[in-house]
Amino acid sequence: MFRSSAIVGAVLCAIAGFLFVLQATVPNSAEASDRPKSKADAGMTPTKKAEALGVKFEKLKPTYLNPCAKAGKLLFTSGHTSKIKGRLGADLKVEDGYKAARECCVEILRAVWNTHGTLDNLRVVKVLGCVNSHPDFVDQPKVVNGCSDMLHQIFGAKTDGWHARSALGFASLPNGAAVEVEAIFEIKD
Repeated sequence: MFRSSAIVGAVLCAIAGFLFVLQATVPNSAEASDRPKSKADAGMTPTKKAEALGVKFEKLKPTYLNPCAKAGKLLFTSGHTSKIKGRLGADLKVEDGYKAARECCVEILRAVWNTHGTLDNLRVVKVLGCVNSHPDFVDQPKVVNGCSDMLHQIFGAKTDGWHARSALGFASLPNGAAVEVEAIFEIKD
């Protein structure tokens, strides 16, 4: 009895989470049109857009684990943690978490560039955002938007940057990081 109730509960929780994330990730055209155009919107390649947003690319030194692994036409990044530490809903606000998720995105882009040599000719497929959350905190999607918004700026909100996403709350993350994000990219033909 307990096992089947737990399974049903987990499935219902997953469905509710999916619907919540779906609602939070649908682009709001009014918000997008209100954003000022930057030089990153001037018809540049994704690599040039990232550089215009301040991302600096350089070869990474090998570490214990691979920050980005290639399998066929897919690039899988490891989870990249923010330098911002703390728990959302306790000592950090949504704005802090948004900045932390953006930090993670920068590290993801560096890892992808290091493996693929460019950000050009890629499509963002999936993003998983993990948020160090107080039990009452429910704005994980708003936090992970820090990563998604940057990917939209670089790859296009309605084209190659339009991705599937999960934004989940966790009781803790490695080294007290506020956010950890991983992503999957497809190498286009």
